[in-house]
Amino acid sequence: MKADRIIKNAKVFTANTDNLQATAIVVKEGKFVYVGDESGLSDYEGEVTDLGGRFVMPGIIDSHVHVTMSVGFEYTEMGERIECEGKEKVLAFIADHIKENPGQERYRFILERAYLKGEEIVKEDLDRICPDSEILIMEGENHSIWVNSKLLAKHGVTDETPDVVTGLSYFVRKDGHVTGNIYESLQMRFLFDHLKDNLTDEMIEDAVTRWIEFSKEAGVCAVFDSGFPEQYEIHERVYACLCKMDREGKLPIYIDGCYCITDPKKLEDFAGELRRFNREYNTEHLKVHTLKLFMDGTLKIETAALVTPYADTGVTGVTAQSVDQLVKILRILNEEGMDLHLHTVGERASRNVLDAVEIVKKELGDRYRVKVTCAHLEIQDDADLDRFAKLGVYANYSPWWHCGNMGGNPYETWRVLIGDKRAANMYRCKTIWDTGAIVTWSSDEVFYGYFTEWNPYLGMEVGMTRQITEKTRQAEYCRTVVANPPLSERMSIEEMILGYTINGAKQLGIEASKGSIEVGKDADFLVFDKDLLTAEKEGFSNNFPEEVYFSGIKMENRES
Repeated sequence: MKADRIIKNAKVFTANTDNLQATAIVVKEGKFVYVGDESGLSDYEGEVTDLGGRFVMPGIIDSHVHVTMSVGFEYTEMGERIECEGKEKVLAFIADHIKENPGQERYRFILERAYLKGEEIVKEDLDRICPDSEILIMEGENHSIWVNSKLLAKHGVTDETPDVVTGLSYFVRKDGHVTGNIYESLQMRFLFDHLKDNLTDEMIEDAVTRWIEFSKEAGVCAVFDSGFPEQYEIHERVYACLCKMDREGKLPIYIDGCYCITDPKKLEDFAGELRRFNREYNTEHLKVHTLKLFMDGTLKIETAALVTPYADTGVTGVTAQSVDQLVKILRILNEEGMDLHLHTVGERASRNVLDAVEIVKKELGDRYRVKVTCAHLEIQDDADLDRFAKLGVYANYSPWWHCGNMGGNPYETWRVLIGDKRAANMYRCKTIWDTGAIVTWSSDEVFYGYFTEWNPYLGMEVGMTRQITEKTRQAEYCRTVVANPPLSERMSIEEMILGYTINGAKQLGIEASKGSIEVGKDADFLVFDKDLLTAEKEGFSNNFPEEVYFSGIKMENRES
C-alpha cells in the first residue's frame, strides 16, 4: 500500500489501553493505517522517517476550556493588580491610581479577596474616591466584583433588582440595600458591557487565531468549550466565526461546544435552543450537543455548595438546581440524544448530579444514553468517591489548580474556609481514578493572554507533583514551593497522558476518531525530543512537542 507517512524507530505511547506501546506508525489520507512494530512496515510504500527513538503520543484533548469567554477577556482591560493588605490600603491604592490617571471613563482593578482581611468594600467607599467615573474591581478568581454607584445606575440595578439564585448568583445586600458587591453570573453584564458595540468580527477572528496558534504549538487537537455565561450574543458570534473559519480551512482544532445556562429560569426551553445550536453551529471541527450548567460557585467566595458547612461562617452554600430539577433535565437530554456538563466545585453540587443520574438510570435502564461530566470537583464527600465509576459520570479536573493557581500556600487558604481535615483532602483525582471512573484533564482558562495556564504540560506537571517550583513554566504570582496535600493524590505520567487523550475523547464522544494512536483514527500525534514517560517531573511544564500532526498534516507554528 502506498502511504503518505511511514515512521519507524519511535517510542510510541498509543493511549490504547489494550496495547500501549508501539515503535512504528503509518499514515494515509489523514488516518492511521498501521500501528505496531517495524516488522509490519513491509506492506507499505513511501518515504520512511527514522525518529531515532524519539517519543510519540496522541494529540492532547483539553476537556474544559473557555474559547468564547476568552475572546471577551481579550478585549477587556483587566486593570491594575492590587496587592495591598487591608481595606484602607486597598482604597488608598485605588485613589492614588485615579489621581495619577485622571479623567478616565472607567477604572478597573484586580483584587484577591484575601487582601481585605475580612473587611468589605461597599459602593460608598468607591463613590467617595471617584463618583463621576465607573469603578470596577474584579475579584482574582473572576467570580465576583465590586462596583460603584455609577455602574449600578448604568445597569439599572436598584435595591429591588432580583437575584438570579440567592446565595449563589446575587447582589450582596446590607439592611436591604445593594452594596455594590456582585457574585457569580450577575457580574458578567458589568464586566463586558463595553463589548456590545465595539467587538467586530475581525477582532473575534484575530483572538481565536491566537488561540489556534498556541494549540498547534502545544499539540492540543480537541477541546470542550464550556461557554460564556450570560453573554449569549458574543458566545454565538464566536461560534459563527469558528464555523466560517472552518469552512475556509483555518480551524484545525476540533471544538465540542455547548449551550450554557446560569439562570435556572432559562431552562424552560433549553432543548429548543440546544437543538438550534446543534443545527446552526455544525461544521467538520465544531459540533454542539451539550448543555452546560453551573451548579454552584467557588470555595474562595463561599458560593460552592457543601455538605459540611464552611468552617468560618457555618453556611453550606446553595445549588442552582435541585435533584428533582436535574432529573427532569436528564430525561429531556436523553430524549434529545444530548449530553450534560456541569460546574461542580463543592461536594453538594456533585452529589446532586450523582443522585439525579442514579434516579434516571434506574428509571430508563438500557435506554439511558446521556454523557454527564462533573467539572472541577475541588472537594468530595467520602460517600461519593466511588459513585462516578458506578454511575458512569465523567470526573473532570483542572490539575494546574492542584497547587499554586492562586499564589501563596493553598493549604493555608483552604483550611480557614473548610477546616484542617477537608483542606488536606482536596482534588482527590487519584482516589476517583482508582475506583475505575473515567477522569479527564483540562485547563479551564478564561484568558488568552500569554497562554501560560492553557499549557497541558503544566497540568501534567502539577498533576504529578502537586506543587509549583522554580523550574515550573508558570506565572510569577502563582509560584509556591509548598506541596499541596494529600500527596497520595499525585498521578503518574501515564495517567496524566491517558486523561489528556483517550479519556478526553470519550468525554467528548469522539473516541472513534481521536484520543489514541490506533488504526482507523485521525492521525493526530506529537513528536518530542524527550521521553515523557521518564522525564523529570519538576519542570515538566517546559516540554513542548518538536512536531505536531493533526489528521496527518504537520502543523507549522508562528516561528516557522
